[in-house]
Amino acid sequence: MAKDVDIITLGCRLNAAESEAMRRMGANAGLDNAVIVNSCAVTNEAVRTARQRIRRARRERPDARIVVTGCAAQIDPEGFAAMPEVDAVIGNREKLTADTWRGLAASGPDAPAPDAPPRLQVNDIMSVRDTAGHMIDGYGDRARAFLQIQNGCDHRCTFCVIPYGRGNSRSVPLAAVIEQARRLTGAGHRELVLTGVDITSYGADLDGAPRLGALVGAVLDAVPDLYRLRLSSIDGAEIDDELRERIAGDARVAPYLHLSLQSGDDLILKRMKRRHSRAQAIELCRALRARRPDIAFGADIIAGFPTETEEMFQRSLDIIDEAGLNYLHVFPFSPRAGTPAARMPQLDRAVVKERAARLRATAARALHAFLDSLVGGEQDAVQESGARARLGNFAPVRLAGDAGSRAGVPGEIVRVVLTGRDGDSLIGAPAS
Repeated sequence: MAKDVDIITLGCRLNAAESEAMRRMGANAGLDNAVIVNSCAVTNEAVRTARQRIRRARRERPDARIVVTGCAAQIDPEGFAAMPEVDAVIGNREKLTADTWRGLAASGPDAPAPDAPPRLQVNDIMSVRDTAGHMIDGYGDRARAFLQIQNGCDHRCTFCVIPYGRGNSRSVPLAAVIEQARRLTGAGHRELVLTGVDITSYGADLDGAPRLGALVGAVLDAVPDLYRLRLSSIDGAEIDDELRERIAGDARVAPYLHLSLQSGDDLILKRMKRRHSRAQAIELCRALRARRPDIAFGADIIAGFPTETEEMFQRSLDIIDEAGLNYLHVFPFSPRAGTPAARMPQLDRAVVKERAARLRATAARALHAFLDSLVGGEQDAVQESGARARLGNFAPVRLAGDAGSRAGVPGEIVRVVLTGRDGDSLIGAPAS
């Protein structure tokens, strides 16, 4: 009897999209009785979490095959292959190839193959020139679906190892993106999220070098049934004019941007090799908000980057208010072996943790003030699973009372009156 395949997805939205592709390819290949750990390598903590989940998976599924993939596996394949719990390690390119999953399925204990695939299948990610050959028809009953448009990164921020896990930037041809957007919308997904490693670099490797704005416009024009299009994390320094116009003026583009900000201090930004300044980030938020008052902003900020003084850190705290940031992902700096930042003068770990805690506390106050400002209004929200929904500005809503008991199919549009806030979520009642 076939046994379940579990996929443990760690890290970014791109990993979530690729996990769904692996789920489909594994099912088509007949893979069973396996646990696939799709790892993340963005911080040392992410790698530690991957190892913890592998060990837990072995305890919970002692007879299952444990297959490890993702960025941590790509960067340190031998280290994961040395774990006694691990049966196979496959790279980020190999995990998206149907032949990989056919080989794993054929070599299982119940279906031995004469030519079993190697236990470690990880090739040079820098040699990969294409991306996203896989197509996904849908994401089950999820309200939104991720649509991969790009992979890899040509930039070399001094703190980041992700290019070594993902390779150089490469884009999905525009026609293929439109085709998949139509398939996902046709499968019932009202909201699509464009995802990748560095999506604002989209198109530089394609004929004619189309920019992300051209892609967004083409998807919206070609898929009129799409209710809402979201962008995953973007680099504000690379926003083109057409993209800015779509964000500011097209109601079908979600009024929410998540910025890869990283710091609010110009000298630290230079030491990170970021491409924007503090003033540019603030101007972007103010200019877009002036044209689209309902827009919200999130950002990634690193606390305790090497050489960061208290004065520099204070600028990161201040930019939350000055740029009007509503959501923050805070990362305590984690030196990654092989990166330039790991060789810079490091801060005491207690200082790093303390600054991260202060950033999170400031971010929590900003989020609660933002959510409180929405109370009393009436908005459309996209239904998620259970009695939950989400506004276009990414604010989560708990559907209370009648709205909660009548929670519909994920993806349905519900009109709610925002009656209050409960922690980090709004409370919504059915609009009359």
